[in-house]
Amino acid sequence: MLAYRQSDRAFFVYGFAKNERDNIDARELKALKQLAAIQLGLSEAQLLHALHAGTLIEVKHDKPTTQNIARNR
Repeated sequence: MLAYRQSDRAFFVYGFAKNERDNIDARELKALKQLAAIQLGLSEAQLLHALHAGTLIEVKHDKPTTQNIARNR
């Protein structure tokens, strides 16, 4: 599940294998919505602090290029 604000930021907040469970319950949904509101409300300084502290992990995506492929071998 993602918390997303258009053109701003996205947070991966929860994931599960569909073969292990069907869905989340109402209590979990409420908690995840609260978490999303907190995360989406963080300032840039708070985000940087959380990244440096290891509370959040940034996931980057680069388009594969010949240079990236060669570097990863």
